[in-house]
Amino acid sequence: MTNAALSDEELERYARHIVLPEVGGAGQQKLKRARVLVIGAGGLGAPVLEYLAAAGVGTLGIVDDDTVSLSNLQRQVIHGTDAIGMAKTDSAAAAIRRINPNVAVELHHFRLTAESAPTLVARYDVVVDGSDNFDTRYAVADACAAERKPLVHAAVGRFDGSLTVLKPFETGADGKRNPSYRDLFPEAPPEGLVPSCAVAGIVGALTGVIGTLQAMETIKLIAGIGEPLIGRLLLYDALTARFETIRYRAA
Repeated sequence: MTNAALSDEELERYARHIVLPEVGGAGQQKLKRARVLVIGAGGLGAPVLEYLAAAGVGTLGIVDDDTVSLSNLQRQVIHGTDAIGMAKTDSAAAAIRRINPNVAVELHHFRLTAESAPTLVARYDVVVDGSDNFDTRYAVADACAAERKPLVHAAVGRFDGSLTVLKPFETGADGKRNPSYRDLFPEAPPEGLVPSCAVAGIVGALTGVIGTLQAMETIKLIAGIGEPLIGRLLLYDALTARFETIRYRAA
């Protein structure tokens, strides 16, 4: 377990957190002890990793089997032009070290599957899903539910994004089970119905908006503050600059 004591350097680095009554020294120590697994070091994973590293999360695990390409750079801001051809995990780790050398980074350079997800998920406190396909999303969500790990899920496309927090292993204030990912999306859409970003396109800044919101929800979960988006799906329309929240329940 990470030593939660804060050094003089960390006290200064995180001073703006520590003066917040909702966070304080105790909350910052929780962040330092936390282990967060981020699925994907792409459009969503980039801002998630940057802000969680800056916030002082003690250990960040990164899962990605891809390499950096020129077309990634329009939105995957954790990578630079000099990283083209590098494994995204290695490129992201180098960026995290530049942001905050106090953060430990664990690299998982493979594609997550339903078979490999449970063992990996069990090693972390919170999981953040920035994947871009339904097979991975279901594998991650099922593993998090089975291992009783909070999941911060998001998806983006073109000008729209969505975000929710999943803790189906707990009950809400009404005494009913919190909804799962499969309550929200009982089954994947037919093949080809939801086009990829490569086909449909995406505004780079949109991933920054949604990924930063994922980082915020993760910080809330770790520090035990605020009201996470459990049972609520936050929708963002970038063209109209409109946020909407839809409530959903367990089936």
